[in-house]
Amino acid sequence: MKKWLYAAGLGLALATSTVAQAADKIAVVNVSSIFQQSPQRAVVAKQLENEFKGRATELQSMERDLQTKVQRLQRLQRDGSTMKASERSSLEKSVMAQRETFSTKAQAFEQDNRRRQTEERNKILSRIQDAVKSVATKEGYDVVIDANAVAYATNVKDITADVLKQVK
Repeated sequence: MKKWLYAAGLGLALATSTVAQAADKIAVVNVSSIFQQSPQRAVVAKQLENEFKGRATELQSMERDLQTKVQRLQRLQRDGSTMKASERSSLEKSVMAQRETFSTKAQAFEQDNRRRQTEERNKILSRIQDAVKSVATKEGYDVVIDANAVAYATNVKDITADVLKQVK
């Protein structure tokens, strides 16, 4: 008898929680759309471009110089030996050392650039998240779900436009 009462009580508790959940006010927001339309995104892109411009220019210059040396080396090998073996060996070593330096600098550049882009993207997303919380609180929503995570929903308010106004 106790098990039956326990089961009945558990069933009643589950039914009550289901009814309470159904009463939640739910909205959706398209975070990626807000991110794409965010004016801060263009500002940050320009800022990062300026931040990395010097290093990018240096890498482009290094790459051109390296290509020139490689073409010169290939021409010498193709046209026959007009250069002493020691000079050719020196040029080959120089090219290999320059390739290594270029590769190291290019990898560091990519890592730094990717890290900064991630930092700035996260700042913008944090600002969007704060705007979502603000709009949800003001409008009285209990749950806000990213529109890209919802397969289907009816009678759900889309607050994307309101959040976008808040972000701008």
